[in-house]
Amino acid sequence: MKIKIWGCRGSIATPGQHTLRYGGNSTCLEIRPKEGGVIIVDAGSGIRLLGNRLLQEKEITEIYMILTHSHWDHLSGFPFFVPAYSDHYKINVYGGPKAQGALRRYLEDQMRAPYFPIDFSVMKASFSFGYECPDMGSVGLIDFYPIPLSHPNGGYGFKFAKQDKSFVFLTDNELDFQHPDGKTRQEYTDFCSGTNLLIHDAQYTDEEYRSKRGWGHTTYTSAVQLAMDSGVGKLVLFHHDPDRTDDDLDRQLEHCRDIIGKTGGSMECVAASEGMEINL
Repeated sequence: MKIKIWGCRGSIATPGQHTLRYGGNSTCLEIRPKEGGVIIVDAGSGIRLLGNRLLQEKEITEIYMILTHSHWDHLSGFPFFVPAYSDHYKINVYGGPKAQGALRRYLEDQMRAPYFPIDFSVMKASFSFGYECPDMGSVGLIDFYPIPLSHPNGGYGFKFAKQDKSFVFLTDNELDFQHPDGKTRQEYTDFCSGTNLLIHDAQYTDEEYRSKRGWGHTTYTSAVQLAMDSGVGKLVLFHHDPDRTDDDLDRQLEHCRDIIGKTGGSMECVAASEGMEINL
C-alpha cells in the first residue's frame, strides 16, 4: 500500500512563507492499496487538493473516508471536497466504534447556516454512514483496527494492515496525560509494537508542554520514545504546531535523530511534509 500526506499541520491551517517546505494544510492522508481504490483519513484542509486530484481519475467512483475525530482542523476541508458534490461518487464514511451515530452530524453541522453558505444537502454523492467496527474493520482491501486516542472529546487512532505490512496513525494523541477513554502509554506501545510505520502526533517541545499538559498533544521527544519502545521501523513526526517554522522542524528532526542515535537504534525518523509518499 502507498500512503500520501496531503496535510500534516495541527490545530489550524498555516499558509505562508514559513511553511513552504513542510506545508501548512491540516490533517489528511491518502492510502492506496496495490489492488486499487482510495482511502482517505481525515478531512482537514489538505483534502481540498486531494479532491481536485481525484477528479482527474475518472475510473474512481467509490471513496472510503475514515474520520479520527470531529475537531475543526480534521474536518475543515470537507465542504471544499469537490467529489462530494458529484453523483459520480459513492463515499463510505467510517469512524471508531463509538462514533458511528455521529459521523453524518460531524460533516453536516459545520455546513449549517450561518457557518457555511451551502448546506450538506447540496452534495450529490451517495453517502453511507454508520459502518460498525467494534474491534476491526476492512476498507478497500485493507484491514484496520481502532484504538481510543488520549485527547479531549475523544477520538480514535488506527492500525492499517495489508498482508505482512502495517502502519499506525495516532494523530492528536497525548502520551503523557490520560484523558477519559484514552489508553495508557503501555497500551499504545503494545498497539504499535513491530509495525512498519508509525505516524504520531509530535506537536510540542518539552518546554511548551509544561504549560499545555492536558491539551491533547504529545512532545516530539515522547513520540520518539514511544516509537523506540515499540520497535517500529519508521517514525513520521506529525501534527506540526501552527507556530512551527520549516527551520524549527529541521532542528526538531535533528534532535529526534540524535536521541535515536545515542541509544544505538536504527529506526528511521522523518518529519511529515505535504506530498510525502511512503510505500509499504
